[in-house]
Amino acid sequence: MTISTRRRFLRLAGLAGAASVVGPPARAAWGTRGRPGVGLRIAFFTDVHARTEWDTPVAMARAASAISAEKADLVIAGGDLITDGFQSAAATVAPRWQAYLEMQRAIGVRVEPVLGNHDLVAARPEDGSPASADPRAVFRSTLGVDRTWRVVDAGGIRLFVLDSVEVADDELAYRGRVSAEQLAWLGDELGRTDGDVPIVVATHLPLLTGFYQATEGAAEAAPANRVVVNNREVLELFSEHHLVLVLQGHLHVNELLRWRDTTFVTGGAVCGKWWRGAWHGTAEGYGVATLRPGRVEWEYRTYGWEARRS
Repeated sequence: MTISTRRRFLRLAGLAGAASVVGPPARAAWGTRGRPGVGLRIAFFTDVHARTEWDTPVAMARAASAISAEKADLVIAGGDLITDGFQSAAATVAPRWQAYLEMQRAIGVRVEPVLGNHDLVAARPEDGSPASADPRAVFRSTLGVDRTWRVVDAGGIRLFVLDSVEVADDELAYRGRVSAEQLAWLGDELGRTDGDVPIVVATHLPLLTGFYQATEGAAEAAPANRVVVNNREVLELFSEHHLVLVLQGHLHVNELLRWRDTTFVTGGAVCGKWWRGAWHGTAEGYGVATLRPGRVEWEYRTYGWEARRS
């Protein structure tokens, strides 16, 4: 495919009613109605899975340096900031939180954190210790947020940060769901939001993805702990609004899926294949979205890490 043909393909994919790309290309641009922003740059990194083995603090420092150099107007961390908090006691994962905080401080600007399933602490401890009465408490106190969902106004857009993890009492342990309380809050906030205001949503578990159809077959359903199961209920709340972009994590791949006027970006992973290299063709990295009048640009960028773990 020539460069000009590839560019034409990307334009058509972006403007189509529904289009999906899993893995490369690392760069894409598409048209959008209205006024999504004037050069607003959003750095989005997700799935750090911070730990202290395999020289991962060195990798996180390198990623932080690259993200800092982007000079983004808004930086979002898409969840799973540490590893295995869900099944571990708070004392066990405290060094992992410290490792993550060192990375966040090195970025040098305010980071808006999204809760991931690994970021819940002691939801189901495997060491026999009691489960936490509030598995989100460590996340909130460590990262200085009052709630795991919120709205942030930045550069002419409204960012809605969602909590998409529901602890389950079955073999799945958790599933993707936006709670009824959160849906009520979201409805109230959108009721106070003009329909022309550009909106970005950040969630850990995906609201929409083609990953399982692309990797396992067209008829394969996504497991309930890999996607938001009440996604249609969530998205319906935005039906009268200008939802430009959904930034999501959890699957560790660079994926773009466009449905109607919204593009769903799954933002790869800082840790790649859980610090073992690339995962389904997506290397360790982060993304940068640039919102311009009538246009959105996305680039997935690696930061030059070679895995120490086989």
